[in-house]
Amino acid sequence: MLVLDTNALMMPVECNVRLFEELDRVVGTAEYVVPAAVREELAKLADGAGAEATAASVGQDLLDRCTVRETTADYADDAVLELARGDDATHAVTNDTPLKRRLLDAGVPVISLRGRNKLGITQP
Repeated sequence: MLVLDTNALMMPVECNVRLFEELDRVVGTAEYVVPAAVREELAKLADGAGAEATAASVGQDLLDRCTVRETTADYADDAVLELARGDDATHAVTNDTPLKRRLLDAGVPVISLRGRNKLGITQP
């Protein structure tokens, strides 16, 4: 199970990454899980204007390929960490440097951007 952060779902627009194809290349077939707090964050960002709103809107469309799970955390980064530390999670997907550091400190492997539009895994 891969836990995706808000910016992971915005990568197709912001970084020109074919997200699910890249994830399949890096780890093979997996279940994609998104915390409910990430869904809410995407909705708020999509209500804005400009490139960020467009990226968030595309991220909302990508939620169709993910399972949304409730968490005890209201803040998206905390919710990602909560799910990623669960027994069935194998990796988290994010480009957020502070969150990436928190995940690695918690022993969670992180998939993030490597190069211009490829993903790679950082082990804790």
